[in-house]
Amino acid sequence: MKRRQLSEFGKMVNEKLIKLNITQKQLAEKIGTTPVYLSYILRGERGGQKYKEKILEYINATDETEKRD
Repeated sequence: MKRRQLSEFGKMVNEKLIKLNITQKQLAEKIGTTPVYLSYILRGERGGQKYKEKILEYINATDETEKRD
C-alpha cells in the first residue's frame, strides 16, 4: 500500500510535534477535531482552514512555553 505524502504544512507541523513530543492524536484533541481529519489536513486532502489557525496557535504557544522552561 502506497503511503500518502504530507503537504509542506504537514511536514512543518510534524517536525514541531516531534520536537514538542506531542502526537497527532493529542493535537487533534487539543484543537477539537478527529485524528483522521487532522491527518487529511496534514496531507493536503482537506483545506481545514478553521483548524490550521488553531494548529499554528497551539504548536507555537507550546513551543514558546518549552523554550521558557
